[in-house]
Amino acid sequence: MTTLPIAAARTLHLAAQGLLSPPRRKAVKQDVLAAIQRMAQLQIDTIHVVARSPYLVVFSRIGPYPPQWLDEHLAEGRLFEYWSHEACFVPIEDYGLMRHRMLDPSNMGWKYAADWHQRHQKDIDRLLAHVRKNGPVRAADFERAAGRSNGWWDWKPEKRHLEVLFTLGHLMVAERRNFHRVYDVAERVLPHWRDARDLPAPDTVLPTLVARTCRALGVARADWIADYYRIERRKYTAELHALADRGEAIAARVEGWKEDVFVPIELAPLLDDAAQGRLRSTVTTVLSPFDPVVWDRKRAAALFDFDYTIECYTPAAKRKYGYFCLPILHRGRLIGRVDAKAHRAQGIFELKAIHLEPGVRIGASLLADLRRAFLRCADWHGTPELAVGSAPPAIAQALEQAP
Repeated sequence: MTTLPIAAARTLHLAAQGLLSPPRRKAVKQDVLAAIQRMAQLQIDTIHVVARSPYLVVFSRIGPYPPQWLDEHLAEGRLFEYWSHEACFVPIEDYGLMRHRMLDPSNMGWKYAADWHQRHQKDIDRLLAHVRKNGPVRAADFERAAGRSNGWWDWKPEKRHLEVLFTLGHLMVAERRNFHRVYDVAERVLPHWRDARDLPAPDTVLPTLVARTCRALGVARADWIADYYRIERRKYTAELHALADRGEAIAARVEGWKEDVFVPIELAPLLDDAAQGRLRSTVTTVLSPFDPVVWDRKRAAALFDFDYTIECYTPAAKRKYGYFCLPILHRGRLIGRVDAKAHRAQGIFELKAIHLEPGVRIGASLLADLRRAFLRCADWHGTPELAVGSAPPAIAQALEQAP
């Protein structure tokens, strides 16, 4: 069994995630879809301090691109939205895997408001009939009877009804307008789907999700599987060994780890070069807080020795790094984080604070890579002027010299 240094495990993970090497050409629309297919899903979040998370995750992999390409893939039916890791864009070919959750949402916890559904069955049925008869709706199409919202979760009844119908699969997101969901009945969004004909056999769903996870992670450990698609929390040792027995993965070891890891067969050609240190990631970029590389805190700590928690939900006085810190990926390592904000009206990309991990050496190569990465990100946001707040002096000086 091959034994991998931890650096090789990181390399294989980044290769699977599309972060092995910088893009060599200008992005085309198909690159957006290909990036999502590699990850298997793209988490959705609405925070807009910099580009919303799904757009930023794709940017980290393919470089500058028009964000509307992602919206178009959804509207054109190449993606659909559903609860996979969390609310995600998922390639349409995986609709059948999520369809099983729609048909039996009993294990979905808070994502399916069963009590609300039971108490408001008639109103929910009327809303569904309205959409079926009159066409797509947004939550904003319904007035709030009791005045303004009091917070994120203070939803008007129709919003809750729409969420129930979405979770059950009766409604789908046909498109997004200014990032707001537009709901339509599933039979219009996906007219060719038939459960009786197209639904995968129940006993094939879990093995397929495990295989998708292994392929997306590049190196998969039994205790990492559950989080990716939010399936039952347990170790998936038997399922990974079955994957290897079918020839879809290769078992390996990582130095210092007790558990085996499994490398998808698609990465087999890279395995020896990674193990011998002949293959390394050459990407320097910022990542979204909701990037698959960091969304599992324990996995990020094991692979990168990087303890990451998003702090936008933490009271300001208790934040250590900042409201919306973006992890910094540099040539196979997570070397720090930057608290950033795009001031679109002023054309300024503010780097409020740059924090490097202990032991990171600031050399000419790192400074050049960071400068290019921040400028590229700022330009893509339409905020080409960098404004640097708190940062190590050498980094601040290098960025202040940026044109």
